[in-house]
Order: sequence, then C-alpha cells, then structure tokens
Amino acid sequence: MTRPLPGTDANGHAALRDLVVGGYTPDTGGTGPGLARVRVDTEGRTEIVARTAVPGPSFVTAHPRLPLIYAVLERDAGGVAVFADDPAGLRLLAERSSGGSFPCHAAVDPAGTWLAVANYGDGTVAVFRLSPDGMPGPEPLLFPNEGRGPDPDRQEGPHAHQAVFGPDGVLYVTDLGTDEVRRFLPDMTPHPAGPVRLTPGSGLRHFVHREGHWYVAGELDGMVGVYDGDWREVARVAASESGVRNHPSHIAVSDDGRRLYVANRGPDTVTTFALDGARPVRVAETPAGGTWPRHFALDGDRLYVANQRSDAVAVLRLEDGVPAATGATVELGSPSCVLIR
Repeated sequence: MTRPLPGTDANGHAALRDLVVGGYTPDTGGTGPGLARVRVDTEGRTEIVARTAVPGPSFVTAHPRLPLIYAVLERDAGGVAVFADDPAGLRLLAERSSGGSFPCHAAVDPAGTWLAVANYGDGTVAVFRLSPDGMPGPEPLLFPNEGRGPDPDRQEGPHAHQAVFGPDGVLYVTDLGTDEVRRFLPDMTPHPAGPVRLTPGSGLRHFVHREGHWYVAGELDGMVGVYDGDWREVARVAASESGVRNHPSHIAVSDDGRRLYVANRGPDTVTTFALDGARPVRVAETPAGGTWPRHFALDGDRLYVANQRSDAVAVLRLEDGVPAATGATVELGSPSCVLIR
C-alpha cells in the first residue's frame, strides 16, 4: 500500500524515477520482503512495482555504467548478491560470500573495477575485482582488523561500517569498533601510513567527502566531525540538539554543495546544515517522517527516508533545502537503504 505525494515538486520531475529499497527480512530480524522496486511517476505518486525475495539486503549500490545492482546480505555467513537492474524487477545473477559476517555496506569504484564490502560483524573488509561484465570474482581480497574502543558494549572489537572511494582513488572504510578510518591504495593494498585514528568512543559510521573535506557521523557520540585532506579535525558539531539520545546514521551533501544532511535515530529527525566553507552551520532539525531513520537518498528537491522501525519510506520535500513533510509514504517492512535509479 502506498499513499500519493500531493501535487508535484518545484522541478516537476518530468521523467519517471525508480527507487530500489533494501531492508531486513523475517530471517534477519525484520519484516521486509527483500528488495522492492518503487516507481515515482511524473505527478510524484509512488507504486511498488516489483519485489525480489532475498535474505537481509540491508544495503544496495549500483554499477557506475552497467545495469547491475549489488546487495549485501546481512547475516552471520555474510553474502553479496548481484542483480540485473530490470525495470520489471531485479533478477539474481550471482551470489558470493562477503568474506566476513554481517556485511552492512558496499561500494563500487567510479571505474567499475572494484567492489568493496564492509563486514560489520567481524570487521573484515572484502574487495572483489569486477570483470568487464560487472561480475565479482569468486575470491575477494580480505583485510581483517584488530583492536577495540572505549565502549565495552559496542566497541569490543572491529566493526567495519562504510566503504567510500575517495577522489584520490583510495578506498576509505570507517570502523565503528576501533574509531579508525582504514585506507587502501588504488591497487587495493593497505596504505603504508596505516589507518587514521579519530576521536575515541565516537563510533565512526557513515561519512562523505566534499571539496577537500570529510564529514563523519559518530554513531556513539552523536557528533559530526569535519576533517581536512590530511585528516586534521577542523570542526565538530552535534548532529542533533533535541536532547534525546542520538545515534546518527546516514550523512550526505547536496549536489550543489550548499547543504549537509544527517539522519538522527532516537530523535527521529533530519538535521540540515549550511556549509560555510568547511564548517557546518545548523539551519534546521525537522521530523524524518517516521521512526529510526536508517538511511536516506537525495533526489533533486525530494528526500526519501528509510524509517526502519515504522516500516515505511517517507517522501519529504526540500523547501529552500530543508526537509518538509508531504504525507507521502511507501509502506515496506524494515527498510534500511534507498537507492535512486
């Protein structure tokens, strides 16, 4: 069941837009169907057009050129699945072991050469070489990690959380358990200088690069750290001012570079910052349209928020860059990721 978005947005959205939504299934602690394809029409109405049963696809990403979708399968014996990106529905093409447990994120480099997977459970980073047709090789390069952080419950060991290919071709991976950003050179060998160690106890989760600076969300301390190209801290701000215990999830910068957005689990809000140089300046903190905003995707002047615990993707409108309610939702069990197609 879906509810329509009233009217159209300022951009008109003249072309059809698809979303691929991943989430947790009953066998992985959720209620979702697996992967769902959602069509957004020219009037802003949403419709679920296909479902693909797959266990625990908690994060999805796309090949930069080929019609392929990659999904991590977040379970003890972790997996990665490859799908043909067919508008009529996603077709499973291949499945590989993720080389670790409970994978939670994946990324493909801009050249379509490497697929990197962050295994949260044991902290292992797995990197697959992709063939010209986008298929991952049978055996990934595996990079385990050691160490812990000051939080005895969440940082008893390494927990790789997000993989990002930087503009320098280096693969950067946050480790929530060790408060490190791990680095791998373009040939996927470990950086000779080793990882970057950031604020102890921050619990590094998602991060984003923009114009020479890194913006890092701390899941455990509720802060956003800003770092220059040499990973020196230049600013630090609270992700939420609600007074509610906050576990920030996703963080992203608008295409024009003027706004930084952070989803806040606990307060169930999205905070909008203006970027005045590198320093985030708080503009607004607004409702996420549901409970436990796990991830969001920006699309022009729309923001699609995967609210994991209220079983729906909220459709928000950006008004002068600030999210506003529309009343539109896509009802899906335990959504955890939204990919724009």
